[in-house]
Amino acid sequence: MKTRLTELLGIEKPIICGGMMRVGTAELAAAVSNAGALGTMTALTLPTPELLKAEIKKCQSLTDKPFAVNLTVGVVASEINYDDYVDVICESGVKIVETAGRSPEPFMEKFNAHGIKVIHKCVAVRHALKAERLGVAAVSIDGFECAGHPGEEDVPGLVLIPAAAKKLSIPIIASGGIADGRGLAAALALGAEGINMGTRFLATQEAPVHENVKKSIVDMDETQTALIFRSYKNTARVYKNSVALKVLEIEKAGGDFSQVHGLVSGKMQDIAWSTGDVDAGMVTFGMCGGLVDDIPTCSKLVENIMSEAKNIINERFAAMMA
Repeated sequence: MKTRLTELLGIEKPIICGGMMRVGTAELAAAVSNAGALGTMTALTLPTPELLKAEIKKCQSLTDKPFAVNLTVGVVASEINYDDYVDVICESGVKIVETAGRSPEPFMEKFNAHGIKVIHKCVAVRHALKAERLGVAAVSIDGFECAGHPGEEDVPGLVLIPAAAKKLSIPIIASGGIADGRGLAAALALGAEGINMGTRFLATQEAPVHENVKKSIVDMDETQTALIFRSYKNTARVYKNSVALKVLEIEKAGGDFSQVHGLVSGKMQDIAWSTGDVDAGMVTFGMCGGLVDDIPTCSKLVENIMSEAKNIINERFAAMMA
């Protein structure tokens, strides 16, 4: 399948595994890229720039296909020198970067100087338009269904994707609520050039999380996520576990962030991911978990998505038009 995204990034299939904190390792990124899609390492998964440099080298040893590095700015409480991470990325030979959180503007000059294509994740059309003006190569537009931070405007992908496609000239990547070939076919019909998935790639054999975490995705339905941090103007979609329910209870009572921080800290998330105790901390799943019913390899997942999308486009749609 050829789209503007596959041409831009030099990949075979218009599918991206988006950057996921604590999950975006060299092994997962390489597995996705070797399947013909685009894998993404997550820079801040590594606690120091030196460790990121080593992880990028590991990924380069595991695949000769393009892969990306995600740099998410301004979403963690600890002090981070982002310029040091940017320097490592630029000097590593990586040619694709996914940015998220705050604007990539402070880093665009350096990325451009090193021939790096930037994909910026946005939750609103106005943010996407600003990113386009800054010179990013593509935008990943995240609908309300997505895991993580969907913004505060609650616009689902069915509206947000075509709204963005109508106003932008650069390629758009649909993100949020997508887990299969039906989602890919729909995204293309709505004007996107490809899809970005996180939750679906969590439920793969190569994802570096406990099997109980993956099984929880398979077992959940589309109603089992919750929106927390809304009262703090930093809404996050997470798995509706006991931690999420406790956070909602504190928020409803007017509690401030200091009262929930211990529940949702990175330390507690690490425990959940590594031990499989999905009630240990905040677990970030999207609504599309309700569409997931197996734990394949990344290669098999990408193959299945492409096959299903092609069948929908070439057979189901064609039959309707006949």
